[in-house]
Amino acid sequence: METSSYEQWYLVDTHCHLNLLVNPTFNTSLTDQHLKQAAPFIEAAQQENVLKIINVGTSIIDSQNCIALAQRYSNLFVAVGLHPSDISANWHDDFKQITTWAQQAKEHAIVAIGETGLDCYRSRENLPQQLASFKAHIELALTHNLAIIVHTRAAAEETLNVLHEYKKELSRCVIHCYPYDRTFAQEALSCRCFLGIGGPITYPKNVQLQTVVQEIDLSHIVLETDAPYLPPQIIRGQKNSPMHIRTIAQAIADLKNTSLEEVASITTHNASSVFRLFSR
Repeated sequence: METSSYEQWYLVDTHCHLNLLVNPTFNTSLTDQHLKQAAPFIEAAQQENVLKIINVGTSIIDSQNCIALAQRYSNLFVAVGLHPSDISANWHDDFKQITTWAQQAKEHAIVAIGETGLDCYRSRENLPQQLASFKAHIELALTHNLAIIVHTRAAAEETLNVLHEYKKELSRCVIHCYPYDRTFAQEALSCRCFLGIGGPITYPKNVQLQTVVQEIDLSHIVLETDAPYLPPQIIRGQKNSPMHIRTIAQAIADLKNTSLEEVASITTHNASSVFRLFSR
């Protein structure tokens, strides 16, 4: 492992879907063979100093798969939640299971609730249900002292309205796959949110995100891959994996004219503080 003035450093992938790397069929329970197939992805990440990974659930089965993976691998942590795109009229029934898991967070290596939030990209028809679910997820996270992971797409104003509603209580919130401009970023930071920065920072045409990252301090950033989605430019068109956190960190270092070691040290400190990652 390399060293610097920051002493030994490592990286954290704060948002991936490792279960979809080993079994691309969504909402299917992982078999023991699937669990074994996660090992090469984890080992490849470790070779790049990515030593801790948060696996994020988007449904009940998906969240259960994240828990199963964490039971097998000690450097994996879990977020459980219901994705806004899949919220239906009876989402409360599934949320009961999310609540049960939150009550047993330490036992299941759960460090966050999510991903939750708002997604109006394809339709706004179920926005009332999305809003109710989003607020329920936030309140659950606050009740059990867990972080909250926010998905927001084509819903900037609505998302900020909710964040401002909980502004006094929020302190451990991440805007996943940060999608908006500098104005939204400043509003999010005023709510003490962190920005999750992933592969899109490496896309040549993504000037808006690059500008945001250049302007805000590293103390507000955590790193994520969203694997198998959003691969960095060097593997565009292929499946992403946690090992590419290092590529993302280097891209941020280049944008901010600083070292990889500094980006690693500060973003890992941020991730450990937001998610309260513990030794397992």
